[in-house]
Amino acid sequence: MSKNMDRKTFLSYLGTGAAALAVASAGLGTLEGKASAATGSANHLFGFKTNKVSGYFNPIDPSKEDKLILPPNFKYDVIAAYDDIINQAGEKFGSGSDYNAYFPINGSNTRGLLVNNHEYTTIFQIGPVVDDKMTAEQIKRGLYYQGMSVIEVYRDEQGTWKMDTTSKHARRINGFTNFNLTGPAKGIAALGGKSVAQGTFANCSGGVTLWNTVLSCEENFEEMAKAASLPETHYGWVIEVDPFDKSYLKKHTALGRFNHENTAMGLAADGRVVVYMGDDKKDACVYKFVSKGKYNASAGRANSALLEEGTLYVANLKSGKWVPVTLEEVKKSKSYTDSADLQKKYQSLGDVVTYCQEAAKLVGGTPTDRPEDIEISPFDNTVFIAHTNNDSHGNIHGHITRIFEANNDLGALEFDFEIFAAGGRQSGFSSPDNLAFDSNGNLWVVTDISSSSQNKGVHKSFMNNGLFVIPTSGDSKGQALQFASAPVESELTGPFFTPDEQTLFLSIQHPGENTTDLNYPTSLWPHRPGDKIARCGVVAISGFKLG
Repeated sequence: MSKNMDRKTFLSYLGTGAAALAVASAGLGTLEGKASAATGSANHLFGFKTNKVSGYFNPIDPSKEDKLILPPNFKYDVIAAYDDIINQAGEKFGSGSDYNAYFPINGSNTRGLLVNNHEYTTIFQIGPVVDDKMTAEQIKRGLYYQGMSVIEVYRDEQGTWKMDTTSKHARRINGFTNFNLTGPAKGIAALGGKSVAQGTFANCSGGVTLWNTVLSCEENFEEMAKAASLPETHYGWVIEVDPFDKSYLKKHTALGRFNHENTAMGLAADGRVVVYMGDDKKDACVYKFVSKGKYNASAGRANSALLEEGTLYVANLKSGKWVPVTLEEVKKSKSYTDSADLQKKYQSLGDVVTYCQEAAKLVGGTPTDRPEDIEISPFDNTVFIAHTNNDSHGNIHGHITRIFEANNDLGALEFDFEIFAAGGRQSGFSSPDNLAFDSNGNLWVVTDISSSSQNKGVHKSFMNNGLFVIPTSGDSKGQALQFASAPVESELTGPFFTPDEQTLFLSIQHPGENTTDLNYPTSLWPHRPGDKIARCGVVAISGFKLG
């Protein structure tokens, strides 16, 4: 086999089970029969190192219906939806369901803890907001219904997935939950000298750590913080929770403060922990954090301390280099030397990570088109980034960028990249958001066409948002095949398989988002008898054939 085979051809072989094919791609290195440094992070992908999802499905057509539509022979169970009681204390499932992570109980594929993020509230949770000013009750409900839910789920003898409300682990984590701050911004003046922050909200996507905890990302936090008169600098961080330990609650400031989408964790060649992150705003940057210390598998959860000290980098796409976002680099910028205000603002590393978005551009970070989900391929250590869109630059349908780190080392400071896939008519999807790989090497993509743009103008042909699969081998290689269509004015988020890949958890976020009059909701999903509102929620999809 030629060692000069191009990378696209190499990608087409992923999923054949022959790890030795890695040598076919120049510069990617040998995988040595495993998923290289990214293996540990693959637990939150689509069941890597398990049975393959084979046979797949007959692709569906785009739809404008107010339904969650799946291919023939697949079904879904609504496990939990907004306001459902989740435990014996009477706590309720939150709003704006997003990221999911499944943690088996005693190794089970049919019983485990499901962590679900709650990104934001809509008219269905807090009612109409008059003159853009929330009432005290609306603020209270907003803080309560955002954040996270930990629920216990199981599949019964009839094959139906349900929630176990008697679980000792089930709980809410929200805007009233206290978090311990870690890292360089802990206790600094910009955070009011605090070492504890009240609450988490605007929780978008996330990731599972190598030590089996969850990282959850605070994204569009500004509005809620302002409305609730909470210190804005206490939000916009990556938080860490342990689904099995209620007392474990951290905000890691070393990972930077910005509009976080998700995290993707892997290992550098020398054993340091690497965390990739996107900043979901127009003209925002792509980051990675590299720990100072090295990962020790036998240390378990104590490895969390690695997220408290290290170097945060930002991508310069023009030079192909990761630039340190440090006080030293900020001081080198002409803008800093010419501005007394910047000199006052940035006096420590804590200040740099707190005002990270500005600092990243001062040191040379490249503005990009809404970098949302980032995933590390468990097959070749390349890094995939969903750039959702940026209409200011004419990038209406977005694209998926693929980064090749130098020497196939996630800790490298130089990289190359390509546009792996571009949204638009030719690909059949628009505005890619969450990404994941299945164990057969296929890339799964959910889309995020804004509710105000769906079924209009250049977005007409895509209809409602969906879940797509891009095969990397076979007759449909490189073609986006639609697996699911979302209800009206919603997006599908947080795809996550059980380890045996027989169940796919998926969130249905903000159905009927554009509703302005509760008497006339634009969606009624999940269409519960007698219900007069739409409810976001999480479903379990089954029907996958394994081989």
